[in-house]
Amino acid sequence: MSYILNPFDTIAVEEALRIREKLGKDVEVVSIGVGGPGYELDLRTALAMGADRAIWVESDERMDPWNVACVLHAIVKREKPSLVLMGKQAVDDDSNQCGQFLAAQLDWPQATFASKIEWDDQCCRVWRETDSGIETVMLSLPAVITTDLRLNEPRYASLTSIMRAKRKTIERCELHELGVENHPRVRLVHMESVSTERKCVMVDDVGELVDRLRNEAKVIT
Repeated sequence: MSYILNPFDTIAVEEALRIREKLGKDVEVVSIGVGGPGYELDLRTALAMGADRAIWVESDERMDPWNVACVLHAIVKREKPSLVLMGKQAVDDDSNQCGQFLAAQLDWPQATFASKIEWDDQCCRVWRETDSGIETVMLSLPAVITTDLRLNEPRYASLTSIMRAKRKTIERCELHELGVENHPRVRLVHMESVSTERKCVMVDDVGELVDRLRNEAKVIT
């Protein structure tokens, strides 16, 4: 199975592109990725969508949300953006922490679970999806916003854009260049890539079906 760009992060990229289209060419969209071999494809996807630059922080080590936030903190301090957009949560372990950790380290205002964003000079109004309904908050910039599914519908990259993205240079750096050390606070016990193959088995009666489901079927929980 091949890895793909986190759908929530794809929404964040799309929103950044829409902000650039609205505010003009002075806005630069920079996509940041932290990961090992193979992560380059995710950044190529962001470039194909329309991001101006991409920075790949290479790390073969598994990094928990706190350490990823530390890396992003170092990048933000170097790049000095006005706004950080990121997906509301990871899709491997469903952790919903990185954006909040980053905002805390930067001491920036934050809005999570954004389903709508509007701009007004140097501040923005964010509609947040909560268990109690929609909450509206005002943020001054710079700020951190994490995106929810209803914020937008990401665009598809054209074949021309995909081919052009393959030729673009991705800046690469390592943890030690950013002055960051990985100190995991979460230990991965087990991870399994689920096979997409299907096996068709014919049974003679309901009794055999129940027996196979009970004793042979593999259930992923």
